[in-house]
Amino acid sequence: MPVKEVTSQGQYQTILSDAGATRLVVVDFTAAWCGPCQTIKPVFEKLSNTYKHVVFVKVDVDQNQEVAVVAGVSAMPTFQFFKASKKVAELKGANPTQLEALIKQHQGPVDDASGSESSSGSVAGLVPGHNDLTDQVTLNQVDCLNQQNVKNVRNALKTDETFLESDVDEQLIISVPFNQSVKLHSIKIVPKDIAHAPKTVKVYVNKLTLGFDETDSVEETQTIVLSEKDYEGNGLIPLRFVKFQNVNSVILFVEDNLGEEETTQIKQLIFVGSPLDSTDMSALKKVEHDH
Repeated sequence: MPVKEVTSQGQYQTILSDAGATRLVVVDFTAAWCGPCQTIKPVFEKLSNTYKHVVFVKVDVDQNQEVAVVAGVSAMPTFQFFKASKKVAELKGANPTQLEALIKQHQGPVDDASGSESSSGSVAGLVPGHNDLTDQVTLNQVDCLNQQNVKNVRNALKTDETFLESDVDEQLIISVPFNQSVKLHSIKIVPKDIAHAPKTVKVYVNKLTLGFDETDSVEETQTIVLSEKDYEGNGLIPLRFVKFQNVNSVILFVEDNLGEEETTQIKQLIFVGSPLDSTDMSALKKVEHDH
């Protein structure tokens, strides 16, 4: 979820009140001239993508002096944590480890705060520490072989009633690149109906291309054989997590479907995991002094 930038005291109070009683708001009081503030800025933005059920807010103290004065901020960066409009914690200094620790401590229940998923596709709260990675998918580079229409594959990354369908037979090769390295925990495939749902799925990690003639000769990272039962409940398909620790792209080869139908249909495809933090946290941890 993008970091919200405060432009007035009224907007600031509205953000706090709109969060409700259980949702955590983390406020970064920062300044353009503050070196430690700029050092920890990318960490704060990365955390906002990881903890999508938390509201992340940025306040430039020079542009919003009233907000800073009312909040009692005297050093930058200062991070304040709010629930039900009441401050529950504060951190002074650019300490990424303590920042994330306080977020974890006060984050509360993980709900579908991002609004990016339909009720049928929701994965929020099912895997602690992981989220729907749809926002990390490079959508304009997603590709699919044997899809019915060009860009039809993008239907599987939407929450509406559209769906992805194969063309001349039941097989699909779906290529999904991410805009940053991620850890993959599991996959969720929401079927259009159970008869057309994928049965055998081979997963390939960090392979740029794959043709149908290569699927027998190139070794897959994991083969998944699904049954009707696997689509019940939360529908999460676990991956061998140790093999999915540094993923830039994924290719799925759907070999067949459960009902032996002529085509395979996928209503929604969700990757569950977390962004791989490439920031040098040990170096950032040294920058703890107030400006």
